[in-house]
Amino acid sequence: MSELATAGRRGLPGLAYPERYLHDLALDLTARYDGTFNAETVERYVLESYTALLRTATVRAHLANRVIRFATDRLTALAQAKGAIAHDVPEVLFVCEQNAGRSQMAAVLTHALAGDRVHVRSAGSMPAADLNHAVVVALQEVGLDVTQAFPKPLTDDVVQAADVVVTMGCGDACPVYPGKRYLDWKLDDPESLSLDEVRRVRDEVRAHVEALLAELGIDGR
Repeated sequence: MSELATAGRRGLPGLAYPERYLHDLALDLTARYDGTFNAETVERYVLESYTALLRTATVRAHLANRVIRFATDRLTALAQAKGAIAHDVPEVLFVCEQNAGRSQMAAVLTHALAGDRVHVRSAGSMPAADLNHAVVVALQEVGLDVTQAFPKPLTDDVVQAADVVVTMGCGDACPVYPGKRYLDWKLDDPESLSLDEVRRVRDEVRAHVEALLAELGIDGR
């Protein structure tokens, strides 16, 4: 282990972590990103990610797994933006207000159609506690798995890592960086729609996704 990772591990036990798994996560990520981020950066990202998800958490049983995935993905995005991780496929970020409907549908559909040929993230300017139930049903009806999806707050790191940022009704909340491609898809918010109307939005999202993939030179499955 490098001196940086060793120093980071020595420093972590003194922190006042509100949950034991946060301490363990910070240790693991400090070692994983040794040479890219110092221990203090990793610690800050872990605690910020925990605090952000805690605000909307209604079922604490899911919180640990979500924090682990959120903090890891944010650090990966930051490493990509810094050029420390290879950028081999297009990075697409979908953003809506609650990250509970449109952006989640777009992310799940993009992954289903493109697989590993595109790396997808989604986020919300004001994330909800969980996914919209009608959205979950509408996606499951076409054989798509959403069990691992959850609303996440929009952060600068995921925007910096993206090649294409697609907004869907999040207003001016999304930061603008030069060199990024920004698209805005006009789609109805599923929050107040019936299941039939959500199915319509799902199909509209799919059409938008297929068009985007074609522009990226990727054939849908």
